[in-house]
Amino acid sequence: MVAHISRWVCLVACYGGLGLGLLFGQASVLTWHNDNARTGQNLQETILTPANVKVSTFGRLFVIGVDGKVDAQPLYVPSVTIPGQGVHNVLYVETEHDSAYAFDADNGALLKHVSLLPNGETPSDSRGCGQVSPEMGITSTPVIDPQSGPHGTIYLVTMSKDGSGKYHHRLHALDLTTLAEEFSGPAEITATYPGTGDESAAGTLTFKPEQHKERPGLLLSNGVVYTTWGSHCDARPYTGWVMGYAETTLQQVSVRNLTPNGNEGGIWAAGAGPAADASGNLYLLAGNGTFDTALTPGGFPTMDNYGNAFVKMSPGGATLAVTDYFTMFNTTSESGADEDLGSGGLMLLPPLNNSQGQPVSLAVGAGKDAKAYIVNTGNMGKFNPATNNTYQTLTLGGSVYSSPAWFNGKLYYGAVSDALKAFSFSNGAFSTIPVSQSSRTFPYPGTTPSISANGTSNAVVWAAENSSPAVLHAYDANNLSNELYNSNQAPSARDNFGAGNKYIVPTVVNGKVYVGTTNGIGVFGLLQENVPATMSSPTPGSTLAGASATFQWTAGSGVSQYWLYISKKAAGSNDVFDSGGINLLSETVNTLPTDGSTLYVTLYSLIGSTWTFNSYTYKAFTSVASSPAVMSSPAPGSTLSGASATFQWTAGSGVSQNWLYISEKAAGSNDVFDSGGINLLSETVNTLPTDGSTLYVTLYSLIGSNWLFNVYTYKAATSVASSPAAMSSPAPGSTLPGASATFQWTTGSGVSQYWLYISKVSAGSHDIFDSGGINLLSQTVNSLPTDGSTLYVTLYSLIGSNWQFSVYTYQAFH
Repeated sequence: MVAHISRWVCLVACYGGLGLGLLFGQASVLTWHNDNARTGQNLQETILTPANVKVSTFGRLFVIGVDGKVDAQPLYVPSVTIPGQGVHNVLYVETEHDSAYAFDADNGALLKHVSLLPNGETPSDSRGCGQVSPEMGITSTPVIDPQSGPHGTIYLVTMSKDGSGKYHHRLHALDLTTLAEEFSGPAEITATYPGTGDESAAGTLTFKPEQHKERPGLLLSNGVVYTTWGSHCDARPYTGWVMGYAETTLQQVSVRNLTPNGNEGGIWAAGAGPAADASGNLYLLAGNGTFDTALTPGGFPTMDNYGNAFVKMSPGGATLAVTDYFTMFNTTSESGADEDLGSGGLMLLPPLNNSQGQPVSLAVGAGKDAKAYIVNTGNMGKFNPATNNTYQTLTLGGSVYSSPAWFNGKLYYGAVSDALKAFSFSNGAFSTIPVSQSSRTFPYPGTTPSISANGTSNAVVWAAENSSPAVLHAYDANNLSNELYNSNQAPSARDNFGAGNKYIVPTVVNGKVYVGTTNGIGVFGLLQENVPATMSSPTPGSTLAGASATFQWTAGSGVSQYWLYISKKAAGSNDVFDSGGINLLSETVNTLPTDGSTLYVTLYSLIGSTWTFNSYTYKAFTSVASSPAVMSSPAPGSTLSGASATFQWTAGSGVSQNWLYISEKAAGSNDVFDSGGINLLSETVNTLPTDGSTLYVTLYSLIGSNWLFNVYTYKAATSVASSPAAMSSPAPGSTLPGASATFQWTTGSGVSQYWLYISKVSAGSHDIFDSGGINLLSQTVNSLPTDGSTLYVTLYSLIGSNWQFSVYTYQAFH
């Protein structure tokens, strides 16, 4: 057994360009749960051991703040050269606010940050589902290829919503050193697939971005980035999509739908990415959905529906072929009761021997029925209505909304309201009862453990607890009843690091543990001699650039909180600024004087119960006589002549750059136009609305480091008399004839597009039907209810840049 371990780790973590750090003797974490088998183990950890992971020598080092929830596992790449900033070990962090960050993994300093939101877009709302809230941006764990592009590439998927209410998923490829887009990205995610199930029309399924979220981690295998898709709280219509994109072009190269002639079957996996073996075969667990118990002679579902099943797919061709599968004898009843496999993730086990001493390749997965199914990947068992054709089945102590881990012949599981348990593999089978377990039980969603070890020695099992505050646990991997450490043990809340977040997986590498929260990353490691924080930027003694400056400092060691004072009087005074106690490594101050005075900056560090400090002086910026640009033409307040206008302005004084925003909503918004920073005194805009609306024009001037602005209003031109479309058939207020009806409407006047919503809830909702933007005067809907309920039909007309609408009510057929 031991002889297999190192070969398996390299097999999974090194192939496909994913093991550069391993090849050079430095550990990396480049994908969800460390490798494509999803084992969760880092066998190159030489710093953290069971002997030094204890409350007296190990604890929270610092907390990194970000702009949203961290649902994706932080990833780690050593020795990255950041332009102008030198070589760093880098931690890559993504948020539900559609932000990507690169931090120095050793001290938490911000190296790079980009927002991946296009102009005029916001992160998605929660889509009426509390699973990911209050916003959805980057939910899934990215994947890194350090050999892709000029400096290595991180691939990630975003979700956003544009100003017209449309939702978007995009695949991004970002340079590891700059976070700049690569390969002409991002790529808009779309897909079609033959079928007659949910999301279909005329024999073709079309991926509906508003119905899906990309929760499972990305998979990079043999040059293809795979994305897998669930829904929002089982809100139909949805089906189970798997899509592959070429990593060097972002072109879609494969699509598979796992329920093409049925419904549901999404891929959830508690954030776990699909697994891949050395041959590139993909493995995943499909959630509750249609499964055809009628089988072909080869044992496959006749209608190609694989809801609630282990699925193995071959990567060849544009369609990922299902080459094997397993599902339970009672799959239909479990799926109907929402007791499916899809709540947990799948893991591939290393090469093992069966009871006859013959090699066997196994996969394990579990879901809501509290059973861990172990299947032979060479013959997964398919469907038998009388029995489960598994290699072995283990009984757990609760439903599983997590993934297992593996180390040195042991399988580790953390089910809901159950202890963290270890099952040993011997003589071709797992122990039916755990060989060790924690005294602590873990609330929903249980826990997905990570394991650090130096080869087969000094193994520690790490587990995050979803509570408030969150708790990081560390256990002896050989005896889970021996808890080495938890973050609640230290006095005075020394190691608290934020509120818990479900599905979080600890990242353990190079002597540190990184744990995501609802607003940041808790960073843990060995406690050293207590050292207060020191200012790193701006350079102490320098002259500040303007009324705004961001002060950044090192983490120090043994520091639990920071406090920043700024004064014009003396060190230790706060007449200019007082941050209050903070757990961040930077603070932006926007109210600095610009009179050339001396500023006294005091940086306090709380070590134990004592505030220690370092003091610094800076020279305030000296402003010069300056004035922002003013609009000269068209005359402010006037009515524009058409869809095109040239805006001209004065040079102002002390202005180094201008920026023009135009909006139909409010001053300071850019939903109509955004010039970007320009060095001109005019800008021609050719996309102005012609609907008579009020336009807000904001002219910014960069003076020093501050953007000053003036706001002007104009009246948009009115092109022609316009009126929205009106419903002509069926007669508004009437009873519909059945589950199918064709809605027809007039052309209206000045209308360039239409959009139809149908809802049982309220006007303006689309829980029954959403046509998307169309250029037709009718729409046939085949999925209407027949329960006699009131239906709200909202007909939108796009006139200029405004969606106008009329609402109609109908009685559903009964």
